[in-house]
Amino acid sequence: MAHHDEVEPRTTAARDGPSSWLALLGWLALAAAAGAIGGIASRDAGDFYGALAKPSWAPPGWLFGPVWSALYVLMGIAAWLVWRARPATPANRAIRRRGLALFVGQLGLNALWTWLFFAWRQGAVAFAGIVLLWLVVVVTTWHFGRVRPLAAWCLVPYLGWVGFATALTWAVWQRNPGQL
Repeated sequence: MAHHDEVEPRTTAARDGPSSWLALLGWLALAAAAGAIGGIASRDAGDFYGALAKPSWAPPGWLFGPVWSALYVLMGIAAWLVWRARPATPANRAIRRRGLALFVGQLGLNALWTWLFFAWRQGAVAFAGIVLLWLVVVVTTWHFGRVRPLAAWCLVPYLGWVGFATALTWAVWQRNPGQL
């Protein structure tokens, strides 16, 4: 039996039909837009990142694009799954609304980090920003899990990657005091 604040997917109606598929495209587009905004800030990131002193465990620069692309797809799917859910109680609807609002907020923080690190080269502020991003993703994942557990699982790889990126941000910032 589900906790009283959780949505029971087998007893709640979902939003189906063509509008649901359009909504999926909308959530995917929103996630991709965050990536594109960050991409503008990182258009010269290859040269900059390549010149930075990095720890031995830092991935090669070419890996970031494919990883982020996959994560943005999973993020869009997660938001869509939560959007589709029809929570049965006002409390559950509030959890769903907060989760989706947090999701949009974390997309903004995600894009902001790229500007802080690559365009503005503010290592300390970028590190603080990515710590905040990680915390918001944790809370978003928790809210999503209350509405639709599969949506939370879709965010787990993102949560792990942001955790790894947090450690990498710290390590690179500490190794490059004159550049960040």
